[in-house]
Amino acid sequence: MAVDFETEIKNLRTTMGSVREVTNVPALETQIADLEQQAAAPDLWDDPDKAQGVTSALSRANHELERINTMDARIDDLEALVELGQEERDADTLAEAEEELAKVAKSVGQLEVRTLLAGEYDEREAVVTIRAGAGGVDAADFAEMLMRMYLRWAERHGYPTKVMDTSYAEEAGLKSATFEVNVPYAYGNLSVEAGTHRLVRISPFDNQGRRQTSFAAVEVIPLIESTDSIDIPDGELKIDVFRSSGPGGQSVNTTDSAVRMTHIPTGIVVSMQNEKSQIQNRAAALRVMQSRLLLAKKAEEAAERKELAGDVKASWGDQMRSYVLNPYQMVKDLRTEHETGNPSPVFDGEIDAFIEAGIRWRIEQAKSED
Repeated sequence: MAVDFETEIKNLRTTMGSVREVTNVPALETQIADLEQQAAAPDLWDDPDKAQGVTSALSRANHELERINTMDARIDDLEALVELGQEERDADTLAEAEEELAKVAKSVGQLEVRTLLAGEYDEREAVVTIRAGAGGVDAADFAEMLMRMYLRWAERHGYPTKVMDTSYAEEAGLKSATFEVNVPYAYGNLSVEAGTHRLVRISPFDNQGRRQTSFAAVEVIPLIESTDSIDIPDGELKIDVFRSSGPGGQSVNTTDSAVRMTHIPTGIVVSMQNEKSQIQNRAAALRVMQSRLLLAKKAEEAAERKELAGDVKASWGDQMRSYVLNPYQMVKDLRTEHETGNPSPVFDGEIDAFIEAGIRWRIEQAKSED
């Protein structure tokens, strides 16, 4: 069946129009101009933290605008290729155009995902917490594998991250870890990753080489902003300080700088230990506590606590994704049915296809409930 190039290209342009509208390209261009002006200031690096923030924001904004402009140019080139093939009645050129159409459609689809992120907190930065579940040392090792997966995903995209807390297991891996992804829409993208993840493999910790199933829970919450109204009375917080744990030789291990903050009414606990001072850890813990309480408040109002905060058991019966390394190789999302037969790239951060499928699945679920 012949490809209807005219209709397909028209659909691509329509989708890109939506992408441009949602991205607000004029505002993005204004932001880039402002950031370029800041970056050109002679005293920029007098404050290294501010300078890093400006240069990182400028790089991200330029990258986002370049992606959109490049995609528009690819659609123009595709249209020219189709016209050439049709005028010359050249089957080879039209076959090349068909291959390029498939590639462009896939790339446009990835950009389109941004237009689907319209939830109340989707444009926020994200706080991700990973906890080892059932499965002993294999679960702790799996938790560390997942943390590396998400950090590599962020690295691939040039997204800045900040590890806020790590609790190491005795033999290997992590009991839990918390990190931030400091880029707009991090929450909208990563929120579909919340839930129980399941790993099946030959355990490297079993001297009999038996197959082991283990679980880890991923929680994703939006980062609190100064405009959010979450006041916590001092009497509702219990704060304990202790010496940071982890690999030796770090400056964070030399004083009682780590902070464990408990919200007494709800029992929510937040630990922070990766900053060098107790004051910094206390501030970081309070920000994450406010984020969790904000979600809990919204979840209570909407009766959706489990969905919003990723309240999962990390055991049999509620897993959302399986990673199988033995007796066959597969990663499969049990909600969207998206899967791949090559787990290695997934564990190395290639999870965009899973995130995109999750976002589209979430939109469909919301439509079916209306």
